[in-house]
Amino acid sequence: MFKYNYERRVSHPVKVGDIVIGGDNPIVIQSMTNTSTLDTEGSAAQALRIAAAGGELVRLTTQGVREAANLAPIKEIIRGEGSALPLSADVHFNPKAAFEAARTADKVRINPGNFVDAARTFRSLEFTDEEYAAEIERIRASFVPFLKLCRENNTAVRLGVNHGSLSDRIMSRYGDTPAGMVESVMEFLRIAEEEKFKDIIISIKASNTVVMVETVRLLVKEMEKAGMDFPLHLGVTEAGDAEDGRIKSAVGIGALLHEGIGDTIRVSLSEPPENEIPVARLLRQHVGQRAAAPEVEKPKDPVSDSQREIADPSLEYRDFEIDNPVMIGQLAADIDKFVASGHKNPVRLIINYNCTDLDELRVRAGADFGALLLSGYGSDIKVKDPNFDEATLSRLASDILQAARLKFYKTEYIACPGCGRTLFDLQSALAEVKKEVGKLGIEGLKIGVMGCIVNGPGEMADADYGYVGAGPGRVSIYRGKQLITKNIPTAEALPALIELIKSDFKQSQA
Repeated sequence: MFKYNYERRVSHPVKVGDIVIGGDNPIVIQSMTNTSTLDTEGSAAQALRIAAAGGELVRLTTQGVREAANLAPIKEIIRGEGSALPLSADVHFNPKAAFEAARTADKVRINPGNFVDAARTFRSLEFTDEEYAAEIERIRASFVPFLKLCRENNTAVRLGVNHGSLSDRIMSRYGDTPAGMVESVMEFLRIAEEEKFKDIIISIKASNTVVMVETVRLLVKEMEKAGMDFPLHLGVTEAGDAEDGRIKSAVGIGALLHEGIGDTIRVSLSEPPENEIPVARLLRQHVGQRAAAPEVEKPKDPVSDSQREIADPSLEYRDFEIDNPVMIGQLAADIDKFVASGHKNPVRLIINYNCTDLDELRVRAGADFGALLLSGYGSDIKVKDPNFDEATLSRLASDILQAARLKFYKTEYIACPGCGRTLFDLQSALAEVKKEVGKLGIEGLKIGVMGCIVNGPGEMADADYGYVGAGPGRVSIYRGKQLITKNIPTAEALPALIELIKSDFKQSQA
């Protein structure tokens, strides 16, 4: 939870190529290419553009052995340009690709939800304790040789769990919950600890900022109980594009950075990947300023999370305002003193900024208000900045509240950034979906636009409808997790989605 005074979580350092993640090293900024990894020159060129923008690590999708093997010539081009940029391989469903990538990549990301377990079907499975233990041994049989190969090649590992890709085994025992996501990682970490393999970085991501923040907090607690201090990679998956993508990322990532959690970050935008870097750098710089803030004296009477979240909506709002964003720790302390004295008024948070760029304001305000709102401080906000009109600031406040899941006033888009697995123009598709859905005038919708099935239906868990890549020039349409239309040509997909939404809305109004 939010702390009055900034204090960075202690993690052990992990070397990735020529950089180090964790320890007392600066937070590392990273991104991911959206080219085909078989496009050697295109992938190398995009990686170099990311580096030129300030990216310090680049990930490439390696869905098969061919793609994993092609990391070598890509790396050769990058090194030939005088860049020591570390490369990370992204693997799902294919342990053979992970083994191949471990020979070349500086880091290999595997997903505990599909490294050994079969692709999820959303079926409920029943395991006795003995059968469940046997499944863990299956993980060990594949994971230990992989760790051995990584050790031999000085390759780091990222265990990356996504909310949408938990295995049926984990889902059946723990449900689609933060506890299930954490256990999915801990199964692998216990094996790594037994093997004394420490070069691991962990990520647990979701498109829902509340779920993402709650799950990372739980993971930190569970690791502390187990005596583990692995570094953490932060990100909000499927954040979307434009202002919504920036605000949602700032709310989720910023909340955890303010708590001192996070050693490397990636802002996932459905845009050219180099666009992610300035946002991530601003987040790092903004939250880092709190380290120099005056120390906040802790209130004498501690306040529990449940006390803080109890408010009487019939009472008038009590405003709490600061002129300098670096003082948000003092703002939290003042609110806790107010609550401890027995007041039950709902709280409005007011923070003053002085930004000349609207995107800068979105990121700074998203991080600050996200940190407070996702720890139960306040139920309404007001953003002040003399450089912007009241309508712009009011909309920004509403956008932040929606990103924090406290208010829903417009359609929400859950959209992945695309990668080498994406076989259609995702950025154009997202723009077209937004345009056509916007014409319907239906409030409160959640629409998923996903490049492929890796996270697809699962990551859209709370979406009303989904537009998911199914193959070259092919898309499948979903209602929630239910597949409605399979493998239709891209040209037919948007009309099918719009017709489905209109039909459902008409029935709901009948």
